[in-house]
Amino acid sequence: MTTVGAAPIDPGLLTQVAAPLGRSRTLPGAAYTSEEVLTWERRHFFDGSWVATARADSLSESGDQAAVRAGSEGVLLVRGADGVLRGFYNVCRHRAHELLPCGADAVRNRVIQCPYHAWVYGLDGSLKGATRFGDLAPDDPVREGLVPARVEEWHGWAFVNAAGSAPDLSAHVGETLGAVVAEYRPEDLAVAATRTYEVAANWKVVVENFHECYHCNSIHPELCRVTPPDSGENYEPDGAWAGGSMELKDHAETMSLSGESGTGPLPWLPERRLRQVFYFGLFPNLLLSLHPDYVLTHRLEPLAPDRTAIECQWLFSRERVETPGFDPGYAVDFWDITNRQDWTACESVQRGVSSRGYRPGPLSALEGAVHQFLSMVANAYLDGTVSAPA
Repeated sequence: MTTVGAAPIDPGLLTQVAAPLGRSRTLPGAAYTSEEVLTWERRHFFDGSWVATARADSLSESGDQAAVRAGSEGVLLVRGADGVLRGFYNVCRHRAHELLPCGADAVRNRVIQCPYHAWVYGLDGSLKGATRFGDLAPDDPVREGLVPARVEEWHGWAFVNAAGSAPDLSAHVGETLGAVVAEYRPEDLAVAATRTYEVAANWKVVVENFHECYHCNSIHPELCRVTPPDSGENYEPDGAWAGGSMELKDHAETMSLSGESGTGPLPWLPERRLRQVFYFGLFPNLLLSLHPDYVLTHRLEPLAPDRTAIECQWLFSRERVETPGFDPGYAVDFWDITNRQDWTACESVQRGVSSRGYRPGPLSALEGAVHQFLSMVANAYLDGTVSAPA
């Protein structure tokens, strides 16, 4: 018997996933390969939860606007004259044309204007003009303007809850993660580089790989030169996230091919953080890597059961980014190499979970954060809601 809202997966196969570490298993194959499961995930994880969509500072001035994809929805993000970032479903109230193309660069305008029939809306979404509609009834519902979508800013990122039914973003994140991230002040950082990848693997395979360094000795020689794979500890999540810390080796200042930093640490970072790197996955699609001198993010978008789009961004102090001759290459090169090693492994795992020979496997003590993530997924599959790992 399945629970109303439960995922289309045999619940008997999910109980073992959320079992205590040491007795737990990975997800059944359908979780990685089924179009039906991905459709369910889009509705419950990506529409029903909080999805990271963009850097909020890319929309910093009044009139800045861009359309982003949030789960199955297109959402128009707009910075109002009052400085508030608002969201509206990317749908004109006339004939439903998109107001801006999703994924295009931000534009700046004093109004929102539909490119189809030139209907005009204020930055607050109110209807300002309907071309050749002089006889529009005073009580016509379109006078309500654009339909608002739920948007919140968190440490410089714009999050969207497309379905509008999730708990507050603060509850989704919890206190622990917010406290650690706040020390790095990512809202005061600037994007210095962006790389995009398309990986032939399920989005959860990518997240699982991110959450463990059990594989590091096997495929990441560059990474192992600057950090011990078995260092650090996982945190106890109080929100919809998983992850923890790793330590730098004595000679290393940061994660780079030489271990050297090209910038020095973030000037406001507490001394106790100078020898640590944090890896957190905020469910469902934002992977945060916090370094002494920069912040790296991986933002995921599932394209198909076996295909994931990934946007990586490297954030540095704004002062450094604006310094003539600044080059983030020392961090970008290191992680581009590491990413590609990971993508090769993830694509091999995807072929494996697609095989008739796949059976859910056990998790080791070095895969505690993977267990946290998979427990969160399995429990949400059973009851349709996303919460902290039980």
